[in-house]
Amino acid sequence: MALYILRFPCKIREQKSYVGLRAASCKVRIIPFRSKDIACQLQRIEAPSLPSNPAAPLNDQPLLSRRARRNRKCPTQRDAFRETNISPANLIYPLFIHEVEVDIPITTMPGRYMLGWRHGLIEEVARARDVGVNSIKLYPKVPEALKSPTGEEAYNDNGLVPRTVRLLKDRFPDIVIYTDVNFDEYSTTGHGGIVREDGVILNDETIHQLRKQAVSQARAGADVVCTSEMLDGRVGAIRAALDAESFQHVSIMSYSVKYTSSLYGRFRQVELDKKTYQINPANSREALLEAREDEAEGADILMVKPALPSLDIIRLLKDQTLLPIGACQVSGEYSMIKAAGLLKMIDEEKVMMESLICMRRAGADVILTYFALQAATILSSANTKTIFN
Repeated sequence: MALYILRFPCKIREQKSYVGLRAASCKVRIIPFRSKDIACQLQRIEAPSLPSNPAAPLNDQPLLSRRARRNRKCPTQRDAFRETNISPANLIYPLFIHEVEVDIPITTMPGRYMLGWRHGLIEEVARARDVGVNSIKLYPKVPEALKSPTGEEAYNDNGLVPRTVRLLKDRFPDIVIYTDVNFDEYSTTGHGGIVREDGVILNDETIHQLRKQAVSQARAGADVVCTSEMLDGRVGAIRAALDAESFQHVSIMSYSVKYTSSLYGRFRQVELDKKTYQINPANSREALLEAREDEAEGADILMVKPALPSLDIIRLLKDQTLLPIGACQVSGEYSMIKAAGLLKMIDEEKVMMESLICMRRAGADVILTYFALQAATILSSANTKTIFN
């Protein structure tokens, strides 16, 4: 088949009717003209003919020495060349506990419950262990009557968290328990520190309380204490306090990069401005600076929160340190996937697993996720290859 381009000078003299005429097999290009003059060109172009066998290469096709698709042509090869893996051992299961024995659904987090510390919690931990998740983190709901401006309940050896840790260690001696060294659950203000009358968060005075909280949790049997408040010098102070009480074996997972994110909230209804001690989401060098300080003070694991919006930071830390990196997939990340799944807008299981493998790909060694039980159930079954391969 030939293509034609018309090009010849001509004058438009009169308007004629072309109704009924058949279109010619040609390509016409009109070049800008002055007045009624039209410049046209007729040129014969030979179009390449397609081969009779579509699978045969064109004669002028460049020779490719590298074809990446060759390593993706079958499930066996895709599985063999997969660079990133995930297992239940990489997951930490966060669990909410309260004094009441009834398990109460958390409306903003479909499938999550405020668990009774004696029964509901034990049953949930047993289910997680059945699919290979042996690391949990406790988040307490402290009764309002026990809260105070200076948070003394945080280091009560008979408080909710120490009692729960002792119970879990008695039932599951080999379980790894992460506890939250965090002031806001015990404070009447909900802030992560003691608040002065003028609204300033008192850094050093709060750390004094956090030291006692960490020691109390270690005394109960916690394996890893998590310094989740972004207060200056907290890691070094808590490390010194633990060592002074002969808890050198207790690890510190520092929330080294905790952004001021709108994805937090869980079951809380109060919005607080924590910008003076959490990091601006626009900053990456500041995140690196905080992580370096925590490492120098004795942190054993560096945590990034939230996870999915911070994959670049996880990668940055992985390239800058030899310490393990944690990723915290927060309540908002969980709830968005759950909500979209319930509305049939996405395939919940596939998106869930994709989000987790992306955190691992970015460099996370451990992932704290509310999906831990659900993901581990898939990973321990034959469905894993269906999702990833």
